[in-house]
Amino acid sequence: MSFKDFFKEYFHFSRRERIGVITLICLILMIWFSPRLFSLRTGSGVTATDTAWFAEIKKLEQKSGESDLQSEDDNPGNYSFQKTENRYFNKGELFYFDPNTLSTENWLRLGIKERTVQTIQNYLSKGGYFYKPEDLQKIYGLKKDEYERLRPFIRIEQKAEVKRENNVNSQPAEFTRTPRFAIIDINTADTTAFISLPGIGSKLAARIINFREKLGGFYSIEQIGETYGLPDSTFQKIKQYLKLENIGLKKININTASVDELKAHPYIKFSIAKPIVAYRNQHGTFSKIEDIKKVMVVTDEVFRKIYPYLSTE
Repeated sequence: MSFKDFFKEYFHFSRRERIGVITLICLILMIWFSPRLFSLRTGSGVTATDTAWFAEIKKLEQKSGESDLQSEDDNPGNYSFQKTENRYFNKGELFYFDPNTLSTENWLRLGIKERTVQTIQNYLSKGGYFYKPEDLQKIYGLKKDEYERLRPFIRIEQKAEVKRENNVNSQPAEFTRTPRFAIIDINTADTTAFISLPGIGSKLAARIINFREKLGGFYSIEQIGETYGLPDSTFQKIKQYLKLENIGLKKININTASVDELKAHPYIKFSIAKPIVAYRNQHGTFSKIEDIKKVMVVTDEVFRKIYPYLSTE
């Protein structure tokens, strides 16, 4: 068979077949190019609409930002904050202090507003006295979050309570009567001393001692109330017989401690210990204790509780 005969045999179409092939090709081309033609026809309108939409959104964001800045400037309660990873922290320094003897300069070091410091000094100059940390909440202008931040570092020296007669021929000061139970230091007392308190048996005494050893010492009498199995009613009953003079706390070096060492502390669980170590491995050692706030799981409440037990060296 010659090439010409081969071509006629396989590539010869009748008139009807040629019309069908041409029609099919036209349909394929129409389907192929129709989306492009449609986009060219409507593209300019969509672009203009989208541009107008984004312009309106941008205007609203600018107005919102200006209103936020204006509200912050107009609010006299705002002071000295720095933003770190979507959270705000006071720039104030934290240290142990007695609110009855603290100077104005040191109040400012703590991050307290000057107006609030003046209120405190006026209160003290008129004979006022802070007998317990909770009394500090009565100061006008001191916010609740400020008090919560300072609460673990308040150390009030007990003041002798005396009774005096108002007449001229009064007798010398008469001290209050001796308490029914002996007052004990919560950081040095043994199980026998705790058992001597009302409502405390051998099991509760052992739990208090065990809790103290795991913590590394108490920095607040309120921590006794966190002892497992100790009813709040019993704690309120023995609270008046507790004192805190020796605050020698066992520190944890956050730059060298492992996950196991950190999670062994009652205030630092595994869910907090692991991110701390991971952050340290990624970013290097902590230059100061406050840097631990950069770990997202370390909230303000967690930091206030664990701060006294941490060190960087």
